[in-house]
Amino acid sequence: MKRTMDVNPLREKIEQLSEELLRLQSPDGAWRLCFDDGLTTDSNMIMLLRILNIADEPFIRSLAIRIASQQQPDGSWKLYHDEREGNLDATAEAAYALLYAGLYTPYDAPIVNAKKYIRSRGGLTEVKSLLTQVWLSASGQAEWPNALRVPLPFLFGDPPLFDLFTLSGHARAHIVPTVIMANRLFARRAPSAPDLSDWFIDGQLEFKNDPPIFAAFSALFDTIAHTGLFADTSHEAWKRAEQYMLDRLEPNSTLLTFSTASMLMIMALLALGYDDHSPLISRMVAGIRSLICRDRPHIQVASAEVWDTAMLSYALREAGLPPSSFALRNAAAYLKVRQQTKLADWAIHNPDTPPGGWGFSDVNTLYPDVDDSTAALRSLLPYVAESDSAGATNIEDDYAAWQRGLNWVMSMRNDDGGWPAFERQGSTTPPSFLTFEGAADIAVDPSTVDLTARTLYFLGKELHLTSSSSWLEESVRYVLSQQQKDGSWYGRWGIAYIHGTGAALQGLTAIGVASDHPAVRKAAAWLLSIQNADGGWGESCLSDKVKHYVPLHASTPSQTAWALDGLIAVSPKSTPAIERGITALLQALDRNDWTYTYPTGAGLPGSIYVHYVSNNYIWPLLTLTSYIHKYGSN
Repeated sequence: MKRTMDVNPLREKIEQLSEELLRLQSPDGAWRLCFDDGLTTDSNMIMLLRILNIADEPFIRSLAIRIASQQQPDGSWKLYHDEREGNLDATAEAAYALLYAGLYTPYDAPIVNAKKYIRSRGGLTEVKSLLTQVWLSASGQAEWPNALRVPLPFLFGDPPLFDLFTLSGHARAHIVPTVIMANRLFARRAPSAPDLSDWFIDGQLEFKNDPPIFAAFSALFDTIAHTGLFADTSHEAWKRAEQYMLDRLEPNSTLLTFSTASMLMIMALLALGYDDHSPLISRMVAGIRSLICRDRPHIQVASAEVWDTAMLSYALREAGLPPSSFALRNAAAYLKVRQQTKLADWAIHNPDTPPGGWGFSDVNTLYPDVDDSTAALRSLLPYVAESDSAGATNIEDDYAAWQRGLNWVMSMRNDDGGWPAFERQGSTTPPSFLTFEGAADIAVDPSTVDLTARTLYFLGKELHLTSSSSWLEESVRYVLSQQQKDGSWYGRWGIAYIHGTGAALQGLTAIGVASDHPAVRKAAAWLLSIQNADGGWGESCLSDKVKHYVPLHASTPSQTAWALDGLIAVSPKSTPAIERGITALLQALDRNDWTYTYPTGAGLPGSIYVHYVSNNYIWPLLTLTSYIHKYGSN
C-alpha cells in the first residue's frame, strides 16, 4: 500500500528499543524489569519489619525515602498523577510507615501535614482499602472490622458453610490470613509504634464501611461458633486454615508469589503462635525481600519475569530479531522450564485437564494464568519443531510440552465463551461481606474482554484459526456482547477502555471478523473520537474505578500504542489519524516526564495501579513494527 509517512524514524526507534532490551536481558535469558505498583507494599514492609523487630535500618530507610519523595504539597499521597484530591488510604499507609521507620517524628512538617489532610477527609475511619484496614487493625491502631470476623468453620468446616472457591485465588490468598487474624483479634504493637488514635475522629477506632449489620452478623457467628454445631470442628478448622496457607507457598516461600499476601500470612502465623524468628517466618521474609526491584527500592506485589520475557522476546522477534539469535533462544530456554507441572486450585473448576500453563513470576509453580500462558506459547512457537541449542530436549518433548500448554489454555475457556485470568467459571458476584475498595473486581475472576481478545489474537495470528469455527464463534459473540454503547470495551488488566478496545479490535480481526462489521466500525470511531490534540491517547486510572472512560488529557506510550494497534488492525491503509498517532508515540517515548511512568497496568481498582517498565518497550515495539509490516517500507 502506498503511504506518505517516512518510516525511517520508526526503524531508528525500533533499533534503539531493541538494543536497550538486549542490554537489559539477564544471563539466564529472562528480563527482570520493575513491576512498580506504588507505595502500599513498601509501607507494609516497613510495618512488618518493625513488628518482627528486624532492625535492617539501611533497607528500611531506603523504602522510607522513596515513600517520602512522593508526598504532595497538601500533605497527601496519590495513587496516580491526576488523582485530584489525593488518596486517603495511601496517605494513611505512607505517613504511618514513615513514623514507624523513624524518618520523621509526629511534629515534623510532613507528618503534621499528612495528619491534617487525613482528618480533613474524615480521619482514618473513612479508610476503605482492605490492606490498609488490616494493617491498622493488626498493628493495634484500630478495631478489627466485624465483616472480617467470620468464624473459620464457616470457611473450613467439614463441610464449610461458604465455598471459599467462589472467590478468586488472589482474593483467597489475602482473605484467609486476614480472617485468621480477625478471629483472634490479633494486634501486635511494637514498642516503637506511633500512636494514631487522634488520626481518627471522635475517638472511634472503627471503619465506616463496616456497617452495624455486620456487627450483628459477627455476634451471631460468635454465638453459633460456641454452640455444639461447631464444637467438634472448630479446632480442625483452624488447622485446615493454617494448612491452606502452607500448601500454597512457592519455592521462594511466598504465598502464591504475592508479597502482600505473604506479609499477611506472616502476621497470621504470629496469631497462630509461631515465634517471630521461626525458620518459616525467616524464609518468608527473605522471599518477600527477593521481590525488590533491581533499579529502585521497591517491594513488588509480584515480579513479572515470565510475562516480560515472553512478551519482550515476541516483540523483538516481530521487530526483526531472528529466532535463531542467542537472545531469543536464551529467552525460550528460560520459558520452557517455567511451564507448570502441578495440579493446583485451577483444577477444582477444570478437572481432568493436565497442567501446562505458565504463571506471571519467576518462581510461580501453583498459579498459572491464561494471559501468561498464551504469551509463552507465542514466544515458544518457533522452537516447538526443533531441539534446543544444547540438544537436551528432543523434538517430541518440545512439541508435547507446547501442546499441553495449548490444551490448558483452551480448556480454561468459560461457558460464556470468554477466558478468565486464573480459574475457570469464577463467580461473577462477590460475597456481601467483602465491603472494601475494589472488592467487586478482585474477589472474582470472570471472563474479561482483554484476556479473551488476546487469546483470540494468538489463535488467529499464530495458529491461523478463524471464527468460521463454531467454537470460536461463541468467543466472538462473548466479546461483541461486552461492547459499551459508545463503541468501547472495558479492559480489566490495563487502563482501561483504550486497553480493552485496542485488544478487542486486534482479537476480532485476527480470527476473521470483517473490518466493516458494525461493532468494529463503532469501536474505531470511538478511538478516533478520543484522540488527543498531539495525536496520541491517554486515559486516567480513574476510569478503572468509575467504570467509564475518563480522559487523561495527556498521551502515554502504552495507551497510544494500544489505540494504534486497534486502528491499524482494522484499517487497510494508513490514515492521517494513524500517522499522527505514530508521530505522537515517537514523541511520548522521548519524553522524560510523568506521562512516561504513568501507571497503565490495573491491579486493584481504587487501590493499586501498576507502572510496568516493560510496557514502554513491548507495546511501542509491536505497534511500530505492525505499522511497517502492514503499510510498506522504504
